[in-house]
Amino acid sequence: MTSGVLDPVELTRRLIRCPSVTPEEGGALDLLQGELEALGFACHRLVFSEDGTPDVDNLYARLGTAAPNFCFAGHTDVVPTGDPEAWSCDPFAGELRDGMVFGRGASDMKGAVAAFVAAVSAYLAERGTPVGSVSLLITGDEEGPSINGTRKVLQWLHEKGETLDACLVGEPTNPGELGDMIKIGRRGSMSGWLTVRGVQGHTAYPHLADNPVHRLVAMLTALTAHPLDHGSEHFQASTLQITTVDVGNPATNVIPGAARATFNIRFNDRHSGASLESWLRATLDAMGGDYDLQIKLSGESFICPPGSFSELIADSVEREIGRRPELSTTGGTSDARFIKDHCQVAEFGLVGQTMHKIDERTPASDLESLARIYRRVLEGYFG
Repeated sequence: MTSGVLDPVELTRRLIRCPSVTPEEGGALDLLQGELEALGFACHRLVFSEDGTPDVDNLYARLGTAAPNFCFAGHTDVVPTGDPEAWSCDPFAGELRDGMVFGRGASDMKGAVAAFVAAVSAYLAERGTPVGSVSLLITGDEEGPSINGTRKVLQWLHEKGETLDACLVGEPTNPGELGDMIKIGRRGSMSGWLTVRGVQGHTAYPHLADNPVHRLVAMLTALTAHPLDHGSEHFQASTLQITTVDVGNPATNVIPGAARATFNIRFNDRHSGASLESWLRATLDAMGGDYDLQIKLSGESFICPPGSFSELIADSVEREIGRRPELSTTGGTSDARFIKDHCQVAEFGLVGQTMHKIDERTPASDLESLARIYRRVLEGYFG
């Protein structure tokens, strides 16, 4: 390779060898800091904490001081491996076999982070420092509570007067092949914990009890009886999915005193967290009886409408691999939900078919192509 240009495959393997299971740093940010400082970046290690949550180590690196500031954002924390004996290799060995890089984080998302750095090194080797700035915002908290990571780094940047002008997040956005999909928004996510309280009693004397299971079933039926909507211009339909129903009653002749259910709503831009909570409580209030509902909003839905930034990424993909990606808002949440409040943001990374699975892996050729795509994005942005 060109002198000074980093190999995205080898850097991915090195990052995988850092056991950074969230919230552990595992040496991954140390490795990135060393490579970025060698490229001339000023690096800041930012450790944040909050009562009841683990300390999280984050990295913000910037090359240049002028505007515009183009940011690559991602995470080096990974989910647990599961049973390591079920893997065909050591989950943290970064094995290269049959053209595939194996290991936890290969696709989600150490591969994309390595491609960020490789792309920047190639750009600098060919074109020198851009007129403007390139930055990387790398968190260790995306797979965890997402409290002490990207959100707090963005607060720190704001307090320091740092501005991001555009951000490309490297989440594994492609469902089948590299180049399938760019994410230009995400659905919102809300979870609910519903507890219905009754009166415990003997099943032979139901008139002396109040069966909370019956009322819980009726409440859940009311919440799922009709579609929340039929989608919107850029989003698929919102859905409410019941994830568990728990009573904890081992006896067949006892009416329990309480019954519980948990659900999750993925919602589009026809709703907000507040409007959904209002609907939930009104629906449940109408059913009557003693109940408690706890709500956690992970993020509102958002859309960065198609425009010059998404076109730049799509053009870069098409020129590199001959496939024009779909612009989509499908999938789960990501740290883009925090970044969208600070600058225009889009997401494009590797194929996500094996993320979080046993034998997580990604083709070495995709890592090389992704690094070239990111380099094209830099060339177009600063061109």
